[in-house]
Amino acid sequence: MTRKRRMFEIEMPDAEAAPETFPAGKEEKEHRRGPMATAITETAESTRDRARLEAQIRAENDALAQEHVRLKRAGLITDMIPLDAIDTRKLIRDRAPGPDYELSELVESIREIGLSNPIRVEPAGEGRYELIQGWRRLSAYRQLLEETGDAEKWGRIPAGIAARGDELESLYRRMVDENMVRKDISFAEMAQLALHYAMDPMTEEHDPEKAVAILFKSAGYQKRSYIRSFIRVIEALGESLMYAPEIPRALGLALAQRLDEVPGMAAAIRAELKDWDTRSIRDELDILRRYAGQGGDGEAGPAAPRSRAPSVPAGKARVSFQIQQPHGSAKCTASNGRLEIRLPRDFSAVDRRKLEAAVRAMLESLD
Repeated sequence: MTRKRRMFEIEMPDAEAAPETFPAGKEEKEHRRGPMATAITETAESTRDRARLEAQIRAENDALAQEHVRLKRAGLITDMIPLDAIDTRKLIRDRAPGPDYELSELVESIREIGLSNPIRVEPAGEGRYELIQGWRRLSAYRQLLEETGDAEKWGRIPAGIAARGDELESLYRRMVDENMVRKDISFAEMAQLALHYAMDPMTEEHDPEKAVAILFKSAGYQKRSYIRSFIRVIEALGESLMYAPEIPRALGLALAQRLDEVPGMAAAIRAELKDWDTRSIRDELDILRRYAGQGGDGEAGPAAPRSRAPSVPAGKARVSFQIQQPHGSAKCTASNGRLEIRLPRDFSAVDRRKLEAAVRAMLESLD
């Protein structure tokens, strides 16, 4: 029996249209890397990213370090420094010895609103600092600590920490320029600073009159001339004077001229002032005016009899307090020969007789 063959029509794809694959039945797949190659590539990319990040961090740190050095040299890095860690030996201050009548005002201002301008120090090693600027601010903090005993509040002071290395002359100049803007600094204080600068063994100039040209470059020629005149007064009488900062310019100039012209005048003035600890500012200035030829007769002559106040036990150099009044807080400062009351009120508007009677009654009540 003959079997019939079945015929199937199979359409074969065109050879040009169908790409040849090999091996048969398998399609060509995308080429892939092995796991080891992938890990190596990822590690290299991570290393490059980390190196790039580290370089960026180093650059930022270098910029921050340079900025820190710049701010530190400018004294703009501040910290709370213990008062007992601050020395004041490097610079001789321009404040004349004796009571500072306006320090009490600064003390009260700091007590009420705090310190608005930090002092300036430089590291001195072993945890200590040397004061560069801010003698009165530091003195006010020390007085507040002494008065209150509150070390938590007044035992540390805000201070700008400057880098070491500034020349001594620059530090003196900076101190002078800072204080020149103060209206209350006197020719006697400026003369005293020139004398101190010349006496400082660390400075190169030891002639006080030449020191004036170094310290007061920003002052005019005439003002430097006045300071040099006051140098002669302070050299001759400095230790005998209690109120040197109160000497007016005209009196100081006249006194300097008479000291040069009249031998022995300095010794005579010192003899009159000796042991007269109860004298007032007016008492001292009256004696200086008489010797300078500014007295009633225009000539310096023998000392006129003067009444000395009875000796009193030495007390505090300065006492300050406040009294609340309807017009505000009256700030009172009492010291040897001076009583000052500051109140936001126009006392010139008060009737003279009423004002005089009130002052007289107050003074009489103190006896």
